[in-house]
Amino acid sequence: MKDFTIVILKKAGEKTMYVMDYHHHTNHSFDSTASMIEVCKKAIENEIQEICFTEHFSVNPLAPTYGHIVFENYLHEIRECREKFHSQLIVKAGIELCEPHLLKDQYDEILQPLDLDFILGSVHNLNNQKLRLALNEDPETAYERYFNELLSMVSASDIDIIAHFDLMKRYAYKEHGLYDVQEYQEIIELVLKKAIDRNIGIEINTSGLRTSLKQTMPSIEIIQLYKDLGGEILTIGSDSHKADTVGANLTDALSLAKDCGFKYIYKFDKRKPIPVKI
Repeated sequence: MKDFTIVILKKAGEKTMYVMDYHHHTNHSFDSTASMIEVCKKAIENEIQEICFTEHFSVNPLAPTYGHIVFENYLHEIRECREKFHSQLIVKAGIELCEPHLLKDQYDEILQPLDLDFILGSVHNLNNQKLRLALNEDPETAYERYFNELLSMVSASDIDIIAHFDLMKRYAYKEHGLYDVQEYQEIIELVLKKAIDRNIGIEINTSGLRTSLKQTMPSIEIIQLYKDLGGEILTIGSDSHKADTVGANLTDALSLAKDCGFKYIYKFDKRKPIPVKI
């Protein structure tokens, strides 16, 4: 596995690849202290052309993400970064929603007036319990519950991309090893087919490559299955929570996308997916 941030080498006269990182957290998320300006500076240093901030948000008072973000401040800082770096970096405003299929009306009421470019949907909790705690039961049952929750999310939520599709493995692999994708293929296919039917994509989340997991989320098997089923909308994100990891392993993800047969990755503008040739 290559372990570097983003370095694009090109031959004389060859056009540099358009590099995007569509998953970032800063101090507007409960689990990050990163400065948005420092993230932008690092993105420019790493030759990234476009980034999207995707701060955690939940309307569930029992979720750790509840009550942290102040949208007025968040969007104001987005505008400041756009003005400051307008000639060097495209900055998009996004959000990562936790279990957006639950309390759906409350999400819609808060998000509808906002001028967002991009919405990630994620499952971090099962029955208001963190995923690592759900593993206290039989891990096979925990995975089954997790993928069924993804199906509920993708069936009902107003989202653009499923974030870190097989996130459960982040918490399970050290004690229980890596899961067998084939064992859950039926429910995984249902999630992917529903996503494709509703024009919802998936991301290649590179954060697992920075840990002993040594895998993207989802694994290559799921990325390939998504492609084989007809899926096209694919984003790439570092899931960075600090400036130092902005853009980490994006080239690995781009290579993986090409190996699975993708010719495009996607950017978003006002929730509209726009293909960018790899």
